[in-house]
Amino acid sequence: MRHLSLPIVLLATACALNTTQAVASEQQYNQVSLRAEVQQAVSHDTLTVRMFAEEQGEDAGELAERITRRLNDGLATARQTPDVDVSSGPRSSEPVYDEKRENIIGWRERGEIVLESTDFAALSTLTGELMDKLSLADMRFSLSPSARRETENTLMREAIAAFQARADIAAQSLGGNGYRIVNLSLDTQFMQPMAYRGAKMASMSDRESASPSVEGGQADVTLNANGTIEVTMP
Repeated sequence: MRHLSLPIVLLATACALNTTQAVASEQQYNQVSLRAEVQQAVSHDTLTVRMFAEEQGEDAGELAERITRRLNDGLATARQTPDVDVSSGPRSSEPVYDEKRENIIGWRERGEIVLESTDFAALSTLTGELMDKLSLADMRFSLSPSARRETENTLMREAIAAFQARADIAAQSLGGNGYRIVNLSLDTQFMQPMAYRGAKMASMSDRESASPSVEGGQADVTLNANGTIEVTMP
């Protein structure tokens, strides 16, 4: 019995391999890879502004108090503006060395606050008001989560429709009478503009309490539909 069982096991294994290969071959029969792309330009609806206080001094404790006071004053002013989200940003402190980098001769402290709003005019005015207390780090435009979802949902329907149209053309060109989708993936890309840095806006900050004039611009949103179809032959 022991000698007879080995050929049976080998035969069963061979049958299983043949079945697996047959299934794999069948799944790859008349398969075509396709790609469809749709794009839409969407106006930015959110403005984010980062402002900072930075000083250097010999006494680390006194320096930290001055930076904290400036940041707190900025936060208090910002919170008086409706429809502007206000939050504290990163805070850092680092030693300042002499020319030989052997001894610490002072400290440099920096702290930020972050302002965000969909009301560009209100936030621009607030930014100008804060320039006598803080410096402008950068301004960045973006899409709100709700605008992103709405745009993605719209482009998703368009991308799937475009993919199906190409699948119909491929099936007809191959002489098929239909197709089925083997797999389909959707990928969204948001092309955002670069942030406006404080260094690039020096002319604005040179004038005390000057409100920067801002234009939101647009983001290019692209949605790709990549997939494979299997053409049904008559």
